[in-house]
Amino acid sequence: MIRCEIRGENIEVTDAIRNHIEEKVSKLERYFTNAPNTHAHVNIKTYSNKQGKVEITIPMKNLTLRAEEKHEDLYAAVDLIVDKLERQIRKHKTKINRKFREKNPEQDFFAKLEMDANHEFRDEEDDKADTGSYIVRSKKFQLKPMDSEEAVLQMNMLGHDFFVFNDRETEGTSIVYKRNDGKYGLIETDQDI
Repeated sequence: MIRCEIRGENIEVTDAIRNHIEEKVSKLERYFTNAPNTHAHVNIKTYSNKQGKVEITIPMKNLTLRAEEKHEDLYAAVDLIVDKLERQIRKHKTKINRKFREKNPEQDFFAKLEMDANHEFRDEEDDKADTGSYIVRSKKFQLKPMDSEEAVLQMNMLGHDFFVFNDRETEGTSIVYKRNDGKYGLIETDQDI
């Protein structure tokens, strides 16, 4: 079950907005064989120009879903975000399921659903980078063992330019990153130095 933790900045989160978000996010559960027991972190901001921004992050054991949308209508923004999250799931479903089947044929991470033949995939907008020279935000997360290909998938789903992970092959901490030419780079650590 996906539970929503909703936080508003410069806006009061009304019951109507809360119910709309919970209803839309709960529809994502149909894409998984066992509905993940997790929290969807929802941030709602409003700006002085009447525009609002909604951001949803759903961290799960083997996958992190994230999308954001700016819109004058918060309800429309939530609808657009859920569409983005569904596209992320559909886009990566086959690749991730293939990896899980190679390791454990009985286990499927995603539910078997028919894909809409007319469904288009668009890349999520890149986050705007903060160019300040001081730390304005700190995050703590557990590094998961995976190979570099899985790390690139996770990085692209998050819409980030880099991703830190435990390399399954070397058992060390590694970083994949997107280069300016659109290709990917890998930084591996060496414990023997």
